[in-house]
Amino acid sequence: MGADGAGGDALGLEAALWRAVAVYRGIALLYAAVMIAKNAGGYAHPVGGWAVLGVMTAWTVWAVAAFRDPRRRGRPLLAADLAVAAGCVLTTAWVETHAGIAEGRPTLPVSWVAAAVLAWAVAGGRRWGLAAATVLAASNLAVHAIAGTADGMTGGTVNGIVLLFLAGFVVGHVVRLARAAEARLARAVQLESATRERERLARDIHDSVLQVLAMVRRRGGELGGEAADLGRLAGEQEAALRALIGTGPAPRPSGSGQDEDLRPLLNALASTIVTVSTPATPVELPEHAAREVAAAVAAALDNVRRHCPEGTRAWVLLEDDGTGAITVSVRDDGPGMPPGRLEAAAADGRLGVAQSIRGRVRDLGGDVAIVSAPGEGTEIELTVPRRRVVM
Repeated sequence: MGADGAGGDALGLEAALWRAVAVYRGIALLYAAVMIAKNAGGYAHPVGGWAVLGVMTAWTVWAVAAFRDPRRRGRPLLAADLAVAAGCVLTTAWVETHAGIAEGRPTLPVSWVAAAVLAWAVAGGRRWGLAAATVLAASNLAVHAIAGTADGMTGGTVNGIVLLFLAGFVVGHVVRLARAAEARLARAVQLESATRERERLARDIHDSVLQVLAMVRRRGGELGGEAADLGRLAGEQEAALRALIGTGPAPRPSGSGQDEDLRPLLNALASTIVTVSTPATPVELPEHAAREVAAAVAAALDNVRRHCPEGTRAWVLLEDDGTGAITVSVRDDGPGMPPGRLEAAAADGRLGVAQSIRGRVRDLGGDVAIVSAPGEGTEIELTVPRRRVVM
């Protein structure tokens, strides 16, 4: 919906807020009825006062029913609500006497108009609440301008305008904070549910798949030959599976359009010769960025497997210092690269590092640093911003 909030009744708080606005409408309507009945004898057009009360009553009944349906709480309904409130205020200039306006008698709807400000604040947060308050404040000022009493506005009129702005700002701010709190609570519940499911799956997998893989790894090593290769592969899959079920929730399906935790994507790359270290808390990036970073790391590990001796170990470290970027380093204990190796590979048309690693990170607005020397292994450091900077 608005800049500070979202529409719908996805949260229980939403329905409670709209019920509160509905109750306020009813109570404020009763107060307006009492004030119109009290002041009708002094109106320039008493019938007009009762007509405005009739409009307010009809709109209150209809608006309460309309706002109860989340599908109807769009901008057209909010605009109509504000238009009715402003119209009732402006009608005061015709119904009330100029002397009554100059004396500071309230507008016909009195505080009933604040219901529109509350509705806008609940729907769109502080900005929408302040926008609605501005429209109604302008309506109040217009009444005095029409009556020719703008220079002599009483403190009551000024106080009423100030209260409209305070209501729009405070309610909108509270709504935004409450929505954020409920979103965090929903996320915590989701994580707890995912953790319990992961633990259940881990028990089942441990009792079946992991035990079989461990047995194949052990027996393969004992038999040697081709069986040893099978045992090594089984060991790598066992380590990857343990890492997968031992970290956060599984990666979301591609195309969800949400932020994604980078840790599970990197932990899935762990094996008997690849150690992955990640923070204890989620490291979230836009889905596309998270998958591109994981793909770049996978390409770096693939280079280790293809160009280093068998058994070369690699370490993946994910760092998040809470700033606007994250860093992933891939280090191995292989033979290293001689100077000019990458440039020569690019000249020969072998673009694994240039495209699979540098290209991916560059497209995300990040940087790649490669440090290597013969006999000292290789370290690739990927630095990626949390949000792509558009120039």
